Amino acid sequence: MHRLPSLAVAVALFCLAGATAHAQISFSSAIDLALRGDPKIKAAQANVQKAQASVAATRDAFIPSATARGGYGKSTGVPLSVPEVFTLSSQSLLFSFSQKDDERAAAAGLAAANFALQDARDQVAEDAAITYLNLDNAERRQAAMAQEYGYASRLAAIVQERLDAGRDSRIELLQARRTAAQIRLQQLQIEDEVANYASHLARLMGLPDGGITTVSSSVPSLPPMPESSSKASLDVPDSPAIRSAFANADVKQELAFADHRYRFRPQVSFGATYSRIDTSQTNYINYYPGFKGKSLNAASIGMQITLPLFDRAHDDLAHESAAEAARVRYEAEDQRNQFLDGRSRLQHSSRQLAARIDLAQIDRDLAQQQLEIVLLQLTPEGSSSSAAPMTPKDEQNARIQERQKYLDLLDSEFQLQQVEINLMRQTGQLEGWLKSIASASPPSETVTPPKP
Repeated sequence: MHRLPSLAVAVALFCLAGATAHAQISFSSAIDLALRGDPKIKAAQANVQKAQASVAATRDAFIPSATARGGYGKSTGVPLSVPEVFTLSSQSLLFSFSQKDDERAAAAGLAAANFALQDARDQVAEDAAITYLNLDNAERRQAAMAQEYGYASRLAAIVQERLDAGRDSRIELLQARRTAAQIRLQQLQIEDEVANYASHLARLMGLPDGGITTVSSSVPSLPPMPESSSKASLDVPDSPAIRSAFANADVKQELAFADHRYRFRPQVSFGATYSRIDTSQTNYINYYPGFKGKSLNAASIGMQITLPLFDRAHDDLAHESAAEAARVRYEAEDQRNQFLDGRSRLQHSSRQLAARIDLAQIDRDLAQQQLEIVLLQLTPEGSSSSAAPMTPKDEQNARIQERQKYLDLLDSEFQLQQVEINLMRQTGQLEGWLKSIASASPPSETVTPPKP
């Protein structure tokens, strides 16, 4: 019953996306749907179930197994076997030096599978979050670009009028048209970006392709990033992928121990058997007269002790397992070094991008101030000042510059968001951040119908 609200959300999203041309979905709902149905996560969950079964198999080796077999027929001549009607048998492992190593290897395999599942969830969440931010940024740039194209078209019309009046040259008209053509090309590119991001986000969420739009107000603020000092980096835990790699190395190491502890170490097993014997359809008594008059029931119970003395092939296998364990651990250490290098670069990049945002914000503010000055000088009060008179052409140029600086600011903001989300995944903050968003989001925020 606790899954019914989630199913209702999914069904509502599917129906809304199929029945309308556009559907708005919030940031937290997009992440939640992506985490529910992505094949990468389902495959990782299947690996966890496989590892759990492996752990159970190593522990259940001490639980006696039971088998039954039976049959009936007629034979002549020398009896080839005891004429059993049916047989019940049971056997189990009582003691083995290698069994504890196998259990530890299975436990390490389960830990590796759980870490791999967490890494898969982080990958999907990161992909969905960045795709959502990409789509939101592209939609905002698309709206700003539409305004800029309107200003550029107006500028080209003004220059055409001034050219007809003999106040501008043909070159200025071509430059104005070229500006409008460049902005139009950028518009088409952004339209393709919006379509691609919306399609990718829909596939991540398991929804039909097309018509998905974002809710900018649902994008949460990112938490502060950890310090980039060497001491702070040591306090940050490894990512789930690194921990999974070292857990896999532990699996290989325990298996190598098990192979190494094979020779000269006894293995004790338990066995019990009951058989029902019928000699009526055979000449078994003729060949074994001592059996006549004996019970037709046979049973045995006991222990078997096996002591491996010499097995050259198994010794070679132990050397191979030890080499494989060393290789996997070295690869895990190399993967950790690359991970730490990448995380350090991301930490430094985040500071640079933050400074770039400050610079872009200043440039945008300057462009806004210049636009306000131009608009003021176009009024009757401003035109009476001693400054050079402004024209409608100057106004459109100022508006185009302001929109362009705003687009630069949006681009810098998204780059910082992308780096910070990547860094959150590598520092282990991504899951907690997403959980805090999900708990703070109201249930009714999942889907917003399109505006008429």
